[in-house]
Amino acid sequence: MQQFFADPSWIQGNNIYIEGADVNHMKNVLRMKPGEDVRVSDGGGKTYLCCVSAYEEKRAVLDILKALDSDTELPSRIVLFQGLPKGDKMEWIIQKAVELGAYSVVPFAAKRSVVKLDEKKAVKKQLRWQMIAKGAAEQSGRSIIPEVKNVLTFADALDVSKELDVLLIPYELEEDMKETARIIDAIRPGQSVGIFIGPEGGFEEEEVELAKSAGAYPVSLGKRILRTETAGLTVLSVLMYKFEIA
Repeated sequence: MQQFFADPSWIQGNNIYIEGADVNHMKNVLRMKPGEDVRVSDGGGKTYLCCVSAYEEKRAVLDILKALDSDTELPSRIVLFQGLPKGDKMEWIIQKAVELGAYSVVPFAAKRSVVKLDEKKAVKKQLRWQMIAKGAAEQSGRSIIPEVKNVLTFADALDVSKELDVLLIPYELEEDMKETARIIDAIRPGQSVGIFIGPEGGFEEEEVELAKSAGAYPVSLGKRILRTETAGLTVLSVLMYKFEIA
């Protein structure tokens, strides 16, 4: 079933009024007609089963049929700190990270990042990435839209991570998978987790040392070297499995 997000102010009594670009998507792309059912989340954890009632000039009118039990969020906040990759890889990374349950994504410029964004380009990219997060959240039935932060420096990203309980930094020079398993096994539902992923070429040793001084655990992801677009999603998958069966 198609899902949309609605600003809480759009929920009035037994109706939800959808505004903006989603109206055109519903009416002209999906060709949804009055009487069709749709899920709507307020972005704060509440989800409703609705049916399309009518289309007005600039909005769609939905009737609320019932509130739904929304249990699609992980019991822990997982933040993906992603070193800027080349090309459009970040779009794919954000999409899949949202599907796997990431709470937010923080792009950062590492020393080996090839991509260099000035302030204007960074703002434009962030807006594009946020729209991708919204679409992925709708597709995967999330009850929130994970936030994609503005591009930070590595030092600023480490500063942001101080509020999290556990920090992991996959590093190709780490080899002890048993220690990695021990660290991940020790994470408890409810604890917030930050995952630091380097760009193509990985982290420089100095960056890993800075992360360690901030409390991050260097971990191994196995005997093979994973691409930047694979490494973060691997950790997210492991954590999703861990928390879903807890």
